[in-house]
Amino acid sequence: MLRSVPGLEMVAKNFLGPVAEQVLLLENMSTSIRIGPDQLPTVHKLLVDAANTLQMDAPELYVRQNPLPNAYTLAIAGRKPFIVIHTALLELLTPRELQAVLAHELGHLKCDHGLWLTVANVLASGTVSVLPVISGVVEEALLRWLRAAELTCDRAALLVAQDSKVVIGALMKLAGGSPSFANELNIDAFLQQARSYDEATNGVLGWYLRNAQNRALSHPLPVMRAREIDRWAQSAQYKGLLSKNRAHRVQAVEYLSPPQAAAAGYANYPQTNGTAKPPPSGANGSKRFL
Repeated sequence: MLRSVPGLEMVAKNFLGPVAEQVLLLENMSTSIRIGPDQLPTVHKLLVDAANTLQMDAPELYVRQNPLPNAYTLAIAGRKPFIVIHTALLELLTPRELQAVLAHELGHLKCDHGLWLTVANVLASGTVSVLPVISGVVEEALLRWLRAAELTCDRAALLVAQDSKVVIGALMKLAGGSPSFANELNIDAFLQQARSYDEATNGVLGWYLRNAQNRALSHPLPVMRAREIDRWAQSAQYKGLLSKNRAHRVQAVEYLSPPQAAAAGYANYPQTNGTAKPPPSGANGSKRFL
């Protein structure tokens, strides 16, 4: 859709050329922590496992101190892509929910969203005021494309999590979750809330108000995202993708922190080969095969 606007892609690529890409990379490298096998290895393993499931290389991953839970991807024409997550996500989400967020970001790279996603993220970050020659029509098209891209990447998150409640749980927490009351959050109640929103916007006035509410947003409303991922999880298309890619089905071991892993009886967890030794007999470890 955006590529159909004459000259727009060339303007964006020239605007976000090698110099801009290097500026963005150096800015994150100098103010964040780069995650790797020797730096937050559990988070690194979440990323690598998700990338393996999506059959792609893992990009660089940075964590930045920020009280607002967020994650974003920066890439220009596929060169040196990297993902940034905020520290608030590490506090708010379970490891599997965090992996779903990472898989969502990987989905942007898998689908080659890099250029336009970076344009949107740069504009949102305030690094620059506006793109040259941007117009209201182009901005509206960009936002509409972004909302569609977010729904697509929610599906990538589900393909990695292979459990819709993990993805919906992450969406619910990003909408209004609290680490202190995480055990009281109810995914079924959140889905019922989504159905109530559908009913409330079913009429002509509701349809108009819903479109007015969404028009200026870069992301679909959280309840709409939860509803869409719940529907797709029950679709023949999703089930067909899983059945066709049995070699990449996830053996999902609940990711634990090192102290939790030791208490549960796991040895050398996580290991670099993507597996964990099972707990000894009687240990209270959590393992699921999907």
